[in-house]
Amino acid sequence: MGNVKAYILLITSIGKELDVVNDVKKLNGVRDATPVYGEYDVVIEVEAPDLNELNKTINQIRRNSSIIRTVTLISM
Repeated sequence: MGNVKAYILLITSIGKELDVVNDVKKLNGVRDATPVYGEYDVVIEVEAPDLNELNKTINQIRRNSSIIRTVTLISM
């Protein structure tokens, strides 16, 4: 089985979008992070060898105090 990929949609504190993007791009497993307009503020692409490693990366992302809410979409 190949790597597990997920997309994480974030709502951040007002004005913190770019700070969050810069912070999460430093994390292992984060392939891309970009600010967006609309209901969510940031979209992150994460890739890991298995669900356990994916969960570790997601937990690291969620520790950021500027993130209000996350929605994780695991790719099929």
